[in-house]
Amino acid sequence: MCIYASSDSFISFTADQVIKDLDGPFAFVLYDTKVGTVFTALGSNGGVKLYWGIAADGSVVISDDLDVIKAGCAKSFAPFPTGCIFHSEAGLMSFEHPMHKLRAMPRVDSEGVICGANFKVDLYSRVNSIPRVGSETNWVDWASHQS
Repeated sequence: MCIYASSDSFISFTADQVIKDLDGPFAFVLYDTKVGTVFTALGSNGGVKLYWGIAADGSVVISDDLDVIKAGCAKSFAPFPTGCIFHSEAGLMSFEHPMHKLRAMPRVDSEGVICGANFKVDLYSRVNSIPRVGSETNWVDWASHQS
């Protein structure tokens, strides 16, 4: 995902750069009907709650309404990680620490059953950075450079 400064500008920003500059509590889910992709973000201050899970048919369910999540996902859900963005093609990443990988931590219910995962930034691992080859490079496909 690439966001441009203006329609006549060649300056582009990655989603994590733009989202990091948002102030205050926020959460949003954008669905692109043309290509069928989802983009989700949740602010880092915890002022807004957002949940996600996997429905019985394998689809991802994202909502701020816990009852909707429980009805659609049974026990296979977790709080959406704060300070993170999710794109259905590029996956989950922290916009606060974009150079570090996220680690899935098992989410266990009150009966001791694993029912999802909570994600935490792993400060000891790093993602491959964007190769620096010049300002004319198209960074739209930067995810293809990650492992």
